[in-house]
Amino acid sequence: MIPFNKPPYTGNEDQYVLQAMHSDKISGDGVFSKRCQSWFETELKCEKALLTPSCTHALEMAALLIDIQPGDEVIMPSYTFVSTANAFVLRGAKIVFVDIRPDTLNIDEKLIESAITPKTKAIVPVHYAGVACEMDVIMTIAEKYQLFVIEDAAQGMMSTYKGKPLGTIGHLGAFSFHETKNYSSGGEGGLLIINDPQFSARAEIIREKGTNRSQFFRGMVDKYSWVDLGSSYLPCDLQAAYLWGQLERVTEINDFRLDIWSRYHESFKDLEKKGYVERPTVPQNLTHNAHMYYLKTKDLEQRTRLIEHLKNDDILAVFHYVPLHSATAGSSFGRFNGVDQYTTSLSSGLVRLPIWYGLEKGDVEKISDSVRLFYLNE
Repeated sequence: MIPFNKPPYTGNEDQYVLQAMHSDKISGDGVFSKRCQSWFETELKCEKALLTPSCTHALEMAALLIDIQPGDEVIMPSYTFVSTANAFVLRGAKIVFVDIRPDTLNIDEKLIESAITPKTKAIVPVHYAGVACEMDVIMTIAEKYQLFVIEDAAQGMMSTYKGKPLGTIGHLGAFSFHETKNYSSGGEGGLLIINDPQFSARAEIIREKGTNRSQFFRGMVDKYSWVDLGSSYLPCDLQAAYLWGQLERVTEINDFRLDIWSRYHESFKDLEKKGYVERPTVPQNLTHNAHMYYLKTKDLEQRTRLIEHLKNDDILAVFHYVPLHSATAGSSFGRFNGVDQYTTSLSSGLVRLPIWYGLEKGDVEKISDSVRLFYLNE
């Protein structure tokens, strides 16, 4: 069976994890954590980068930093992972879902303004498949209504929008290093990107359980104490050590995935011309990171048969999100603004193909041939 995913692994992770295990500081903000955070701050050119145990935790920190209160409203797409919404629901916010664009499956920026009310506090664009949302429009709307923008860039490491790395355009950004992502910190893992300096000091406090412990270790205060809300948002240094083994080869991993993505894209060109499927769209002025390769099939029934066909060929393909507004909790904690023209229909037909660092070219050809054979017999 060709698996849908294998966690990225370069071979350098072992030695770094062992180094971290035998160091004097295995808990948060050890040698490898600082090394990774410095790398992100340099490469992404952001104000501050803070590793977290998961992207979920990074989003929860963002909700605390912008001081979400009960009754506040937060605008986001319904086609996203539950953590995008949960982080703000936990603080008492009401989620306002808007429809997605049919080309990128990102939030439709043209629908955001009509969803704004006096209660709106933030916009959370989700960069689906590592393809950027239309951030210029979103930031203009946010400035007009004095709203915060938190980029959910869980899938977006190494992608850009008009030359700017994703996660560095809004006030805050969140990344994931889950085992399904392009770069992993050993299973789970995340990163909070701070672009607005007003959040830098408080982010450290929230991350350190609400204490000024980081300032204490820098000699800025003579003792540390509880000064704010917070939780335990520090990953252990073992996670950072694993991640560092991949950051050293970040371009190699990126290029490998892009090659697979391009092979798929070329293979399915004829299927799209014949109207069998739609391939992913990457707008101009963007670079993507080949986080996923998906096909839009005709409907749920066809997608189900395609996945079963691939399984019979020993290929594991999967679908993605069930729209949040259609879930029990989604209807309780949020509402859909406007018309659901694309969110439900497109999510019902989307199928994701295997794409991971190390996937053999022969397997990519086998997967492509199997998909084409399915449609040849349609």
